[in-house]
Amino acid sequence: MYGAGKTPDQVAGIAEKLFAASDVVLVTRVGAEAFARIREKIPEANYNELGRLAWADRRPERTLTPGVVVAAAGTSDLPVAEEAALTAQLMGCDVTRLTDVGVAGLHRLTDRLGELQKARAVVAVAGMEGALPTVIGGLVAAPVIAVPTSVGYGASFNGLAALLAMLNSCAPGVAVVNIDNGFGAGFMAAQIACGTGLHPTEGL
Repeated sequence: MYGAGKTPDQVAGIAEKLFAASDVVLVTRVGAEAFARIREKIPEANYNELGRLAWADRRPERTLTPGVVVAAAGTSDLPVAEEAALTAQLMGCDVTRLTDVGVAGLHRLTDRLGELQKARAVVAVAGMEGALPTVIGGLVAAPVIAVPTSVGYGASFNGLAALLAMLNSCAPGVAVVNIDNGFGAGFMAAQIACGTGLHPTEGL
C-alpha cells in the first residue's frame, strides 16, 4: 500500500484490513506517526525508518531465493534502494545490497563486480545524471531495472534528468521505473529473479 497522502488513521485502517485478508502487508512512504497507528492495529508490525516502510508478516519462516542485487549510487539514494530491497525480500528473495557504488568513483563499482555478475536481476538506483544503470548494464548479463531518484542539484529537475538518461540508455537489458519507485523495481526484480507468483493484491 502507498502510504503518502493518506492520514495516519487511513493508513492504519487499510493496513489492518489487508493483513486480515493476507499473511503479509507492506506499506510504503509511511512516517513514524502513521506507523504508531499501524502498531495499535497490528502489534507485530515492523518499521524501517530509512526506507519509510511498515510491514507485517505472519508466514512461516522460509528459505529466501538468491539472485537480486540492489545497487545504490550514493547515500542519498538509500531510502529508495531500501524500499526496493525490502519489497524483494518480502517476495521471497535473498537481496544483496551494494551502497555507494556510483560512477563518480567507478572503482567502488568494479570492486563489487563479482556480486553483480552473479545476479539474476539488478536494481540500480541513482539520481544526478542517472548513469549507474547503463554502466551496470554493460557489465552484467542479467536484466537491470533502473530507478531514477529525485536526488541532485537544480538541473536534475527532481529526477527528470536521471529518468530521461535511463530511458535513453544505450546498454541493452535496461528497463526503467518511475522516479523514486523503489517498490515497483523491487517487485519486478523479485518476479524475474525469484520466480514469485505473488500478485500485487496479496498484501503488498
